[in-house]
This record gives sequence, C-alpha cells and structure tokens, in this order.
Amino acid sequence: MARAMKIASRGMNDDGTSGVPPAYFSYNVTKWVKNGGKNDKGLPLVNAKAMKVGTFPLFLEGPVRYMKTVTDEETKGNMYDLVMASGLRDHGLNMYFISADLKGQSYDMGRMMAFASGWLENHSIWLHMSYKYYLELIRGNLYDQFFSEMRGGGMLPFMDPDVYGRSLMECSSFLASSAFPDPATQGRGFSARLSGSTAEFLSMWVLMFIGPEPFILADDGSLQMQLVPALPSWLFEDLDDDLPGTYDEDGNLIVTFKLFRSIIVTYHNSEGGNLYGVSPNSYKITKDDGTSVTVDGGVIPTDEAIAIRKVFGIVSIDAYF
Repeated sequence: MARAMKIASRGMNDDGTSGVPPAYFSYNVTKWVKNGGKNDKGLPLVNAKAMKVGTFPLFLEGPVRYMKTVTDEETKGNMYDLVMASGLRDHGLNMYFISADLKGQSYDMGRMMAFASGWLENHSIWLHMSYKYYLELIRGNLYDQFFSEMRGGGMLPFMDPDVYGRSLMECSSFLASSAFPDPATQGRGFSARLSGSTAEFLSMWVLMFIGPEPFILADDGSLQMQLVPALPSWLFEDLDDDLPGTYDEDGNLIVTFKLFRSIIVTYHNSEGGNLYGVSPNSYKITKDDGTSVTVDGGVIPTDEAIAIRKVFGIVSIDAYF
C-alpha cells in the first residue's frame, strides 16, 4: 500500500499529492523477447522483461478498500478529511463520485470513457460504492461524520425526492452527478435495483441498532449477548426540526425495532444524548409466559442469550441507558 501511495494518481487537478489511495494502474511493456510461441493467428508471442507503470485519476474504491485495513480512528478520520477535499467529493450533491474527473484519459481505460461525464460509469454517483464508503465510516466509529453524510443527503431516505426523481425507499444503480451537462438531470437516480446498495444499507442498520458483535463468548466459552448501538440523539428526538420524540412511562426517550423478526427491542435513553458505541446499564427481558428477567450491566447471560439467539420464548428486550 505504501508503494501504491508513492506511485499515486494523476488526473484533472490531481498532481498525486492528495494523500488518497489510488485504485488502479496500467502497465505498458517496454522491453520483451520473443519466446518462440505463436497465438492462434500466427503472431509471435513474447516474454515481458520490463514494464512502465501508468497512473489514473482517483476512484472511490481506493479509499474504501484502504479503510478496510485501518484499525485506528485517527487514521480513518484523516482519510475522511482527505477524501472530502479531493476530486471524489461532489460538493453540489453532497455525495461522492465513483471516480474523479476522467477528462483527458485514454479510451484504453475502457467503456467508461464512452459516457458523458457524470453519467453511468464516468464521474457519476454509484450508490453501491458510496454506501460501501459510508459503511466504513460507521465501522471505524466515525459517528459524527457518518450521520452528517446521512442527513446531508448522501443516503436514502434523506435525499430530496424532487431531485432524486423516484421513491426514497428505492435504491438506484447510479445518480447523474453534478458533472452531468444537464442541470435538470443532476441528482436523479437511474436503473432501480435492490442488490449491493441494499446489502450495504442493512449492514449499516445492524451497526446502528445492534452493534458489531451481538454474540460473544465468555472466558469459560459460554455464549453471551450484548447490544451496543450507534444511534444519534435526533433519532430519539429531532430538536433541529422540532419533531417530538416518543417517551416511556418514566419520561425517557425511546426507539424501538424488531430483532430476529419477532423480538421487540426498546432503547430507553434517559439522558437524551447520542448513544455512540455504548452498552446499556441494564436490561429487562420479557418472556412469552409473562415473566421477566432483569440483567444489570451491558452483557446478557447465557440462558437468555441462547433463548434470544433461537428466537424461543422471548417477547421483548428493554435496554436502559
């Protein structure tokens, strides 16, 4: 990776010093020798002896794959800032291009060069790749950046429906970016699909509401469970938009979701602040026979963890923060 960063990228307004990892290179053979073989058309075959590396503009896949290898939050945060300042940011839409500007590139790059800038594979917005990038933000505990991107219009359902041009419950293969020549088309979603974008969104949802490791092993090898959500305060009560929250009988803000199809989980937020990667102070686990079990601390013990995992006999889980 260090060698790739040294080779860097080249393109419009990109001199290779952005600090953003490149994704692709080309290789031109500069020295070769004939090896005596021929192809099916009778042309001679050669063995390459030397190659010259060619560089391309930035692609969002570069930082996405790089961030998968990074473990510390500071490095990921710095990379986020570099990507934001690079040619990968579509400041008009508050989203991210699949690639930086491809103007001046050779048609040897492939079919992406056949499209107008901002359309399909050329400098457009690929929802799937953008979601991969957002997923790495929440995986890296960059919660403020992640939710800023979400509410800023980068993720459904927070896009402007008049601009998106279709249901905000429907993913698209790509969006025409701000680079597209027709302003009326910029930001519109095309080619509805429910594949990669949906899978990435579900992964983000799991990290938001459940956490990265819901089931863990104790020191003695027994199964335990923990809920470690990453939820912003505005999902409980949106003060900026003056939208009222939902409260429990004790006056705590709550958010509810379904776990494993049928178990109702309710988060009770006594402070009303962000719940970023924190465990509950206690749980109340209600069974289908009407009885309940109270658990102190953030870890659910073995018997209840197994029942929850099997979706057997558990009606609801109340987690108190």
